[in-house]
Amino acid sequence: MRKTYQPSESFAAAALLALSGGLLDAYTYLCRGGVFANAQTGNMVLLAVRAAEGAWQTALGYLIPIGAFALGVLAAEWARRRWGERAGVLHWRHTVLALEILLAAAAAWVPLGRWDSGVNVAVSFVCALQVQTFRKVRGRAFASTMCTGNLRSGTEALSRWISGEPDAARTAGCYFAVIACFLAGAALGGALAPRLGQWTVLAAPVLQAGAFLQMCRR
Repeated sequence: MRKTYQPSESFAAAALLALSGGLLDAYTYLCRGGVFANAQTGNMVLLAVRAAEGAWQTALGYLIPIGAFALGVLAAEWARRRWGERAGVLHWRHTVLALEILLAAAAAWVPLGRWDSGVNVAVSFVCALQVQTFRKVRGRAFASTMCTGNLRSGTEALSRWISGEPDAARTAGCYFAVIACFLAGAALGGALAPRLGQWTVLAAPVLQAGAFLQMCRR
């Protein structure tokens, strides 16, 4: 019997979101002051290191994206509770993704330099919305804005396949493909940043819009 999934759990949607996740992380790191917008572990490590060095102003700056990420998770949960039970052509995840697209596009109009902290807040908020809202691909837990969990799950599935579980090969392939998409997005950000600067981020809403349209399919 063939399994059916939510449109938001399709591999095509997950791949597009992973591409945008990798691009956003490369963008904030390369163009907006060396900050990681997606995985806050890096920002927490840098916060602790700068605090140990006595660079308190720099250290406290890392609290900004961390706090924005937390607020994004809260906002995604509020949206799920507020609109999660409504039926119709558009799912509550469409609403969240539309907000992501608007915020990511708005970030492109902010000049590099003075307002980088504000852009990092917006991008961290977007990434939190995305990782909290889109949590499954083909029924399996995954993350579109970071790789550690996907690497763990993919390697675990690979181990099961090596041990004689043939169905685990599909699971492993799914996770490693998502990781490859994230890396491709980061590489795209790295290639565009020297050429487009602040406008590099516009590639993210294009990818997110593709996921939005993919989710409209039944």
